Amino acid sequence: MKVLLVTPNFHQPRGNTVTVQRIADGLKKSDVQTDIISITEENLVKTLPKAEVVHGFHAYHFYKFLEKLDTKPASYIITLTGTDLNHHLFDEKTREDVIFCLRNAKAIHVFNQEAKHILLKELPEVKHKTAIIPQGTTEIPDKSLQQPKEDDTFLFVLAAGIRKVKNIPFAIESLRSLYEKNSKVRLWLVGPILEEAEGEVVKELLQANKKWVCYLGKVPHKKMGVIYTQADCVLNTSHSEGQPASILEAMSSCLPVLVSNNQGNRSIVSHRETGFIYTTSNQFLDYAEQILNNIELRQTIGENAKQYIAENHSSEKEAKQLIQIYQNTWK
Repeated sequence: MKVLLVTPNFHQPRGNTVTVQRIADGLKKSDVQTDIISITEENLVKTLPKAEVVHGFHAYHFYKFLEKLDTKPASYIITLTGTDLNHHLFDEKTREDVIFCLRNAKAIHVFNQEAKHILLKELPEVKHKTAIIPQGTTEIPDKSLQQPKEDDTFLFVLAAGIRKVKNIPFAIESLRSLYEKNSKVRLWLVGPILEEAEGEVVKELLQANKKWVCYLGKVPHKKMGVIYTQADCVLNTSHSEGQPASILEAMSSCLPVLVSNNQGNRSIVSHRETGFIYTTSNQFLDYAEQILNNIELRQTIGENAKQYIAENHSSEKEAKQLIQIYQNTWK
């Protein structure tokens, strides 16, 4: 079996890129041949390579890509991303294209029950072909220390492309008051600038907080192991999410996580069991301070998180469930 994995901007270190590469690696271990097609504004692909299965990631961008092909695939499946569910499905400019794409898909893959609920509330007729498969995780082997943190500091890490939905200024502005109380606090931002306007906002905040905030820029995924090795807590402050790979990987690395209250984060983090979920800025600061000051709490939460990921988010299980969908759809 050969599977085409079609995803936006595969060349950029985004969450979807990590997801697609992990799925491709998992499928290859099961002797499934894969080919990754990157959808970009400059992509001039007019004809898809021959394959038994076409698997698109991100319904809106996949649909716009299909429109430009000389020959459309006879069938395809779709993995819904956080942007699909939280934005494009409800934006009047994109909603019609998303719905058309989903109605014509052979199968639809979502990451969790809440995502399925959101989808079926808008499009109940696709219930029969919608499957829940949680994201897997894989170990990141490269843990060589190339960016050592300062001695006797407490390191928060936020890994995300810089765009408005990721709410990165909130992390800087909120942690600043904690830094003013405890000079050990440090924050590393990891990820490329994906929206120039938001990048300028973040750059100004970086300049104003350069004593304790460090921007590492774009870091190859294979190098993220060294980041997790040094982190004390990993953040996600996004307004919306699908199922963030950085949080899955942090939890797998036995780290406490502090995340915003959105459906993607709620699907993997249980409050005070495998991490902390905040709704207000006061809650964010309260939980951040608890994590900072209580080593026993950090260890317990981290161990619970690692066990949860091992039991519920294996890449091998993810690949097997996808293969089952492929076989059922194209038998």
